[in-house]
Amino acid sequence: DINLNSPNKGLLSDAMMDVPVDNAASARTSVPEGLTLAEEEELRAELAKVEEEIGTLRQVLAAKERHCGELKRKLGLTPLDGLKQNLSKSWHDVQVSNAYVKTSEKLGEWNDKVTQSDFYKKTQETLSQAGQKTSAALSNVGSVISSSYSIRHSISMPAMRNSATFKSFEDRVGTIKSRVVGSRENSTDGLHSPSGAGDKPPQDNAPF
Repeated sequence: DINLNSPNKGLLSDAMMDVPVDNAASARTSVPEGLTLAEEEELRAELAKVEEEIGTLRQVLAAKERHCGELKRKLGLTPLDGLKQNLSKSWHDVQVSNAYVKTSEKLGEWNDKVTQSDFYKKTQETLSQAGQKTSAALSNVGSVISSSYSIRHSISMPAMRNSATFKSFEDRVGTIKSRVVGSRENSTDGLHSPSGAGDKPPQDNAPF
């Protein structure tokens, strides 16, 4: 609350008088530099007209968007389809743009320069030779391994046949084989010769 009986009551009015006055409110009435009052009024009228047209266009655009959404809903088109269509159109616009065409041409020129350079050719030849040498080395390693295995196999087979273990196993197999063959022959002879009365002549029954 302001005390009117305070001895500092005059200081308040002096301080308020020292505050600078904002001229923003009076800017509308002040004429910009280089324009007459008639030109300013004409420009303000044109500005109001343009703003009104913008508002109208926004309303028309909103109505068109609602109508477009209804048509898509009736056709069964989802927002994802619309997104794909927009992306496809955007990509097509990028491809036909001057910046994309110039960039593609520049990249093609750089590619031609790189592939035709001596450094690229030497590098390609070096890599090709390295690949051929690697293939040849692998083939030689495979041949050496195969030859070593064949030599070891040919050396080990006679040594294994001459070993005592192999001979003992071979003797056992031969014994079992002879026993099996002998039993088969004995059974065959027993079947062909009748037992008992085959060697005896038949007895005649004498009459009384």
